[in-house]
Amino acid sequence: MSPSASSTAGRAPRFAVVGVPGNRRVTLFQDAVCAAGLPAARVVPWLDVLRGEASFLPGETVRMDSPGEDTEVERLLRAVGDPARVEGTARWYAGFTSAVRTVARAAAAAGAELLDDPDDVAVLFDKRLCHAVLDSAGVPVPASPTSGVAAPVVRDWADVRGRMADHGMSRVFVKLAHGSSASGVLAVETAGPGRIRATTSVERDASGRLFNSLRVRRITTEPEIAAVVDALAPDGLHIERWLPKATRHGRATDLRVVVVAGRATHAVVRTSHSPMTNLHLGGERGDLDAVRSAVEAAGGSWSEALAVCERAAACFPDTLCVGVDLLPSTGWRRFAVGEVNAFGDLLPRLTGLPGSGAEGLDTYAAQVAAVQNRARNNRATATP
Repeated sequence: MSPSASSTAGRAPRFAVVGVPGNRRVTLFQDAVCAAGLPAARVVPWLDVLRGEASFLPGETVRMDSPGEDTEVERLLRAVGDPARVEGTARWYAGFTSAVRTVARAAAAAGAELLDDPDDVAVLFDKRLCHAVLDSAGVPVPASPTSGVAAPVVRDWADVRGRMADHGMSRVFVKLAHGSSASGVLAVETAGPGRIRATTSVERDASGRLFNSLRVRRITTEPEIAAVVDALAPDGLHIERWLPKATRHGRATDLRVVVVAGRATHAVVRTSHSPMTNLHLGGERGDLDAVRSAVEAAGGSWSEALAVCERAAACFPDTLCVGVDLLPSTGWRRFAVGEVNAFGDLLPRLTGLPGSGAEGLDTYAAQVAAVQNRARNNRATATP
């Protein structure tokens, strides 16, 4: 948490949320605050932050939420008129991390407490940096030739092919370093000379511009794959080995696990016929009890699976909540972390895992409760 936390120790929290007014994320968090019997959170628009107009009040507990789904915010951060465009993520990253640091300075100056550490956010939104942090902490992750600041920059498709060959990778995920929600992701697989295909939701128009689509498609010619990758490369690329996932009923399966205050509190199973399990790309929610049973029946440990997520979250100790993408391997006995998401808590109506301390609470209510618990502990500690 921010250095200003000591100034608010022992007080009941008064929240401010930096977000997009009226957005469902802000609304759900506001609902959780009010349900806890606290005053409504003060909403600070990202637009105000970007225009240098944001301010905070002494003693506020400041939560940052996603700046997405606001056309004007997107225009200011990425300099593109159409939010469906893929390009511009490097510029977005520079603008967003600068805005996050603006929030941190303003909160510190006001004597407010920040729930999202700006250094953590900068790592979480760079897949290359995040992978290196997880790997160095012993968290299982897919092998990557682009992990960390010392890795060579991927300039184009020829570099991708070269990294795959050098590291013996016939199947990889190529990702935008600063992408989210599977934007700009290609699942690339080769099978001998001249045989290559990629699965992606990226569409390329006649002028070469790239757009996100809700339709997952396959590209089966190398020149077309190269054209997409070459257009993405200026924004920064991350390459990871494509690990074979466990399946249920013929569908690839992974999990989003939310970790709040160091504890895995919520989990949702995502399944898909494509390599991308994102729900907005046609993925479906699976049966969590069935997955847990499959893990235990295979001789694996469900508690260890959750512990992997908690170890990943522990790499970001000054950030209250993260969403961890957990990849179960074929056979259900081993797990790896695909990504850690700063804003990975949008799981409406999902209540907490048994034994998590968040039973009956959604992801936002669990975060409010965690802040309240900390305030109570601070009061108890401060009592003579």
